[in-house]
Amino acid sequence: MVPEGQSFVTSSPLQFIPWMSFSPGLGSPFPWLRELKSEERGLYLIHLLVSCANHVAAGSLENANIGLEQISHLASTDGDTMQRIAAYFNEALAYRMLKAWPGLYKALNSTKISLASEEIHVQKLFFELCPFVKLAYVITNQAIVEAMEGEKMVHIIDFNCFEPAQWINLFQTFNARPEGPPHLRITGLHEQKEVLDHMARRLTEEAQKWDIPFQFNPVVCKLENLDLESLRIKTGEALAVSSVLQLHSLLVTDDEMHKWKVNSPSMSKTDRSHTVLPMSQRTLGEWLKKEPVHAYSPSSDLASPSPLSPLSLAPAPKMGSFLTALRALSPKLIVITEQESNNSGSTVMERVMEALNFYAALFDCLESTVSRAPLERKKVEKMLFGEEIKNIIACEGVERKERHEKLEKWILRLELAGFGRVPLSYHGMLQAGRLLQTNNYDGYKIKEENGCLVICWQERPLYSISAWRFRPYD
Repeated sequence: MVPEGQSFVTSSPLQFIPWMSFSPGLGSPFPWLRELKSEERGLYLIHLLVSCANHVAAGSLENANIGLEQISHLASTDGDTMQRIAAYFNEALAYRMLKAWPGLYKALNSTKISLASEEIHVQKLFFELCPFVKLAYVITNQAIVEAMEGEKMVHIIDFNCFEPAQWINLFQTFNARPEGPPHLRITGLHEQKEVLDHMARRLTEEAQKWDIPFQFNPVVCKLENLDLESLRIKTGEALAVSSVLQLHSLLVTDDEMHKWKVNSPSMSKTDRSHTVLPMSQRTLGEWLKKEPVHAYSPSSDLASPSPLSPLSLAPAPKMGSFLTALRALSPKLIVITEQESNNSGSTVMERVMEALNFYAALFDCLESTVSRAPLERKKVEKMLFGEEIKNIIACEGVERKERHEKLEKWILRLELAGFGRVPLSYHGMLQAGRLLQTNNYDGYKIKEENGCLVICWQERPLYSISAWRFRPYD
């Protein structure tokens, strides 16, 4: 254990090794590196990752290549938490470097096969292995039940309709209402028709079982292409909207205000030097707990405040028009679950630091919940977390879809769009707590924040849940 206030570098044999001193192509010249204790190795990997990211951001490809090789000697998708994280961040940094040569990048990825069935499968694995989505469903359903008290016709729009469990639970609750269940219509949105066909069959069967007057309306579409006006809200219907980890996809923009310059070998030194994060000697815990907004100071040549600033909102025309159209439907309730992370920074170093904080906690909670061997865990880490990390770090412009924002920014966006906050009830929080206790999910916590809820691993907030309603203009 490193004593408090003492850096790792001055308390181990690594103090004799200059950072980034390895020679490329020679393998590992220091075999004792593999014998490092987990904590020491983790510290060293953090230093290597941040240093390598600096080189990638600066366009120093030769030094970045050396860094990637060093990290590869210590990282492992089968290792401890830090080794696993390092493996996926290493891959993401390599992809960003590769994008400097579009022809090479496209050639290497031209035969890649992406199966929709695999993506759906890994989403279900995440649902099963971690409690986050389950908690979102429980809290969302309780908010819907409370908002729809006394309503005879209820219409729910589900922006990611792939898991029947959420709505089956709602059927049971509606069936127990003293006044009887409402007539329920669910509009389910998903890219895959097969998923919606399965949802229609399961929900229709369950509705009949619980004696719920029910209609399912499938919409095969991405959220970004959804025409809200085409959903045909019927007169007399009370509308509720459920969005679980979907709304941030509308933050995608072409970044015209901060035009991305590819880190190619031909870039001038002036162009390549302004996004570098100064290195300092901190322990692993300090690196992962340090808020990136404090660790990084954007260059003064940026035209507007960084999206990491609590008071600034990154331009998002698609989001603005979508929220305007959604408000026009006069929803009685909207429940939004989103990642509690600012992964929408305009520079790669901002995103690397914030993503390290966020995904370290996600990998850590998986480490405590699931043993290292199961293939299911590896699939979630590689096909879900790994792909998100790659998108956050390696992609720019319209390709960068994982633009997560913290609750404070969602509150600002929704209020500016004309929505009023609906405080989530203590009863919903109790139900969520009961779910954690019943399933022995140790280490997870639910906290109230300004009428909203945040789901934490230990003390680190990972997901936020907020509820909103149509608010007439004055």
